[in-house]
Amino acid sequence: MSTATAPANTHRRALKSGFAAAVGTTIEWYDFYVYATAAAIVFPVVFFPELDRGLGTLASFGTYAVAYFARPLGGIIFGHIGDKLGRKPALTITLLLMGIATTLVGVLPTYETIGIWGPILLIVLRIAQGLAVGGEWGGASLMAVESAPPKFKVFYGGFTQLGNPLGALLSTGAFWVLALMGDDVLLTWGWRIPFLFSIVLIGVGFWVRYRVEETPVFEAKIEGHEQSTPILFALRNNWWPMLLGFGIIAMSSGGYVLATTFVQSYATSPDIGLDADIILGAMTVAAFVETLVTLPLALLGDKVGAKTIMILGSGLSLVAVIPLVLFIDAHNVAMIYLFVSVLRLTLSGAWAPLSTLMAQMFRPQARYTSMSLSYGIGAAVWGGLSPAIATGLLVATGNFWSVIAFFGLLAVLAILGSALAPQHSDTAPATGSLKARLDTTAVPTSGRAANRK
Repeated sequence: MSTATAPANTHRRALKSGFAAAVGTTIEWYDFYVYATAAAIVFPVVFFPELDRGLGTLASFGTYAVAYFARPLGGIIFGHIGDKLGRKPALTITLLLMGIATTLVGVLPTYETIGIWGPILLIVLRIAQGLAVGGEWGGASLMAVESAPPKFKVFYGGFTQLGNPLGALLSTGAFWVLALMGDDVLLTWGWRIPFLFSIVLIGVGFWVRYRVEETPVFEAKIEGHEQSTPILFALRNNWWPMLLGFGIIAMSSGGYVLATTFVQSYATSPDIGLDADIILGAMTVAAFVETLVTLPLALLGDKVGAKTIMILGSGLSLVAVIPLVLFIDAHNVAMIYLFVSVLRLTLSGAWAPLSTLMAQMFRPQARYTSMSLSYGIGAAVWGGLSPAIATGLLVATGNFWSVIAFFGLLAVLAILGSALAPQHSDTAPATGSLKARLDTTAVPTSGRAANRK
């Protein structure tokens, strides 16, 4: 029998894989959030100038959303590569695809230059970004989690999650500096710089990923066994945990997007009138805070259980978003800075353990595909539609409480999904037929804490 636990699961190997995951996801999320920030502040002006601000913002968020709907397809494509050929080749391709698409956005002619072709090309490049992210997160998560020692899987999985706040920090920080230079700079040529900078990051990420080893779980899974078709195995055997994963993503994707992209748009809208440099400054500080707390929260997840951290993070995020909105309405800059960071801190609880929680929801067979597809569909619905839903609720009701209610729905779904999520072990032997390893969900009689991760 072949086992997934081997001496290869050392801290040295896990740290190397975790670092590679962190660097790669930082670059991927930087590219993704550069677009998100531009969609909230810049694109309504430069690509949809003939629409009023409200409709322009809605159209801009429409181009933002298309990437989310490309994610499931990216999960299937790169999940197939990752489950059949290995995590490493799939991640190398996603990194190149994302970087090239982002760089091309930086040289894209605006509506004023080429008319409707500007928004059309913007959508095409955004779809490419979505395909890349759809295959990136699951593979990077598995690279870190599958290489980690059993008692530190949530911690090393947190390295993948670290890429999100680092990417957000780099992207919002770049736009913050440009906003301080004035709208004339930001809305003419300045917004292109963060996109063009992606070409530098591609080289760094490619070098790091090229040096990392394949995960021991993948090596044990394929040794001496015939590979099944990943998507068919996933749909036949993993439909229930994939459905639960769809619910878990509601807060870490939809709630996160509302707390970042939508809040920026709301704060700088004509009705509120907050200066862009204020909210971008608050978001930059918050991203720094999130960067600091991600790994400690992941380490705590190894002690008290990933589910506990996820449930607390989702519930407390609902509590934290209410005063933030009130302070934005009141233009209380100091409290805006404080509560943007508080909200990102609580959201980190719904994000830091996510890689490990979702990786262990699936058996090693077709794990990349199952995880990526579940995450991709959840992100498409919750992350892709949340800004548009929130904008529609705000327009229809005239107040933000309808958006708060929607945020609460996302929290409830994430809590239920986390509570019901199965957790599989990589220590059970794989069967010769690669059928479902039904023995891996059992809680050890020696103690429940070992399986709460």
